[in-house]
Amino acid sequence: MKSGPTDMQPHFEEVQAHYDLSDEFFGLFQDPSRTYSCAYFEREDMTLAEAQLAKIDLALGKLDLAPGMTLLDVGCGWGSVMQRAVERYDVNVIGLTLSNNQYRYCKELFARLNTERTTRVELHGWEEFDEPVDRIISIEAFEAFPKERYGAFFETCYRLLPDGGRLVLQTIMGHPLKRWPDLGIPIVMSDLKFMRFIAKEIFPGGSIPCDEDIIGLSAAAGFSMQHFETLNPHYVRTLQTWAKNLEAAHDEAVVATSEEVYQRYMKYLTGCADFFQRGISELGQFTLTKG
Repeated sequence: MKSGPTDMQPHFEEVQAHYDLSDEFFGLFQDPSRTYSCAYFEREDMTLAEAQLAKIDLALGKLDLAPGMTLLDVGCGWGSVMQRAVERYDVNVIGLTLSNNQYRYCKELFARLNTERTTRVELHGWEEFDEPVDRIISIEAFEAFPKERYGAFFETCYRLLPDGGRLVLQTIMGHPLKRWPDLGIPIVMSDLKFMRFIAKEIFPGGSIPCDEDIIGLSAAAGFSMQHFETLNPHYVRTLQTWAKNLEAAHDEAVVATSEEVYQRYMKYLTGCADFFQRGISELGQFTLTKG
């Protein structure tokens, strides 16, 4: 572990403003594994829990994991990806989070795992991490990074990995406004206001990349892109399911937080579902290799 320069300190406060709101609140709409990212409805009849596990398996299956490897999870959330990696692939795991609540939750989760492998969670950003690892996964944490750090993230991952190492990155993406007319998306004030709402009220400090950011900056760092797929319809269903779950738990949500927070999150979940439905937002999963 090392400290980076002052201008590369992780933005703890901005991340904690979202993720340390209330574990109980998030649990009201997430599946039991506390997976807070797009599920993968491999079959139409899947439950949210089954689809979240399918998404985790889809991502882990692209890493070419072998027993005894060390997997770094950047933005590890409540630990479901690491748990699955340990149980299915018999690997060591290191999770990085800026959330106090997630850090505590993962520590408790690891204490219950029956494994001889090492399991660690660190209350640190990738900017502070400098240990060699065999594989890296990052599921919807990239959007929380300031845009000016995108290049440094790929350079750091490249440095940490061995030749042949892999990085699987799942991230929400947007399109530059100049592209909207070509995509048949009208530029209307209500959409621009919703984007400002997300940036101010839900994910302060983050920045939504476009596909060119990922492709260009990962290549500049030395990565080759092995595979890319979008999961847009799956995010529509995930967000709609979360919104339905939260609406059904209105009273408990207000007790855990407030009516204001409940309304804010309903607006966020339903609005994002609409954005993915109309192609304003996209969800990409990239498989990148070193060497």
